Amino acid sequence: MATYPSPLRTAFAGLIAMAAVMGIGRFVYTPILPFMSEAVPLSESQAGLIAAANFLGYLVGSLASSTGFLGGNRRAWALWALALSVATTGAMALTVSIPAFLILRFVGGACSALVMVFGSALVFDRLTSARRPNLMHIHFAGVGIGMAASAIIIAGLDTIAIDWTGQWLVSALAGLIALVLVIFMLPAGKDDTMAPSTGGSSRIDRRMIPLSLSYGLFGFGYVITATFISLLVRQTPSIATIEPVIWLIVGFAAIPSVALWTWIGRRLGNPASIALACLVEAVGVATTVVFDSAAAVMIGGALLGGTFMGITAVGMTTARELAVNREGSDPRRMLGLIVAAFGAGQMIGPAFGGFVTSITGSFTVPSLAASAALAVAAGLAMLVKVDRPDARKS
Repeated sequence: MATYPSPLRTAFAGLIAMAAVMGIGRFVYTPILPFMSEAVPLSESQAGLIAAANFLGYLVGSLASSTGFLGGNRRAWALWALALSVATTGAMALTVSIPAFLILRFVGGACSALVMVFGSALVFDRLTSARRPNLMHIHFAGVGIGMAASAIIIAGLDTIAIDWTGQWLVSALAGLIALVLVIFMLPAGKDDTMAPSTGGSSRIDRRMIPLSLSYGLFGFGYVITATFISLLVRQTPSIATIEPVIWLIVGFAAIPSVALWTWIGRRLGNPASIALACLVEAVGVATTVVFDSAAAVMIGGALLGGTFMGITAVGMTTARELAVNREGSDPRRMLGLIVAAFGAGQMIGPAFGGFVTSITGSFTVPSLAASAALAVAAGLAMLVKVDRPDARKS
């Protein structure tokens, strides 16, 4: 068995990687968007398409990595993807071309997926070998920490009059520092090479149908608010003063979300955990547009942040459990199915939200549609029946 640094160091290496590639590389677009929209300028439809390109990249990267299409060294894939994510983040400052923005965000999205899949699998395996898989919640907390860091970076730069181009460049610098830290904190190991796909049965467990549909609607439901909440706040004079903190609230709420909803899943079952989180998120998304007050939007942002990563993690865990419990099934195929559904939902969401907002002049209609989608996702999740062999042990 290979000898690695302490499990805690491994978990924090994962945290830093997730903070850089997801919290900053993927989600820093949200707090920068209001500045870009005014300076470039960008319409709501264009802003939505740029976001959709990122999520299309995430879909392609997720499918390529979860279906066994890519092979080789997981650490190398994760580090090179993180490096490319940093490069595309910085390159956003070098152009005002919409096609260039689309290409850069597509590549950045694919990179975030590669780090999420390969990096998470590598950290999980090393923690499992050390008999500390419970530390994975530290790894996933990196998404929320990165989102909070991106909010602090952008708000801080705004106070010293750094424009949107400088904001992208400083964000890239933060990602570069994170890359260096991860290289040293997550050294190479003998078992970094991926095992080949098992080539198990091509039949899909029927329970994956409602789970995948639920996951797809969740992707659509969370991403509209996650993309536009900072722009929504800026365009609403009565609450514009909270723009510097709204994304910070979302990020801080996301930090404990995986641990919280995993804990709930152990007690109520993963489908119930997903359903409950979707309902909470539906309330949060609706709250951001139904009530015209700063307190309501901050509460809505907190409910969004406190659920979306938890649903993501618990959904992937549920798909893996269904594969394990079905003889001959290949977990990569199960994960590939829900990743495809999730990716499609979160790709359609920003484009839909931007398009409808450009027509109606408000984020109300797309946000309420997203809230309704989340409510349906909750109902579909409850149709998934999974064995809970550990329920009595909790």
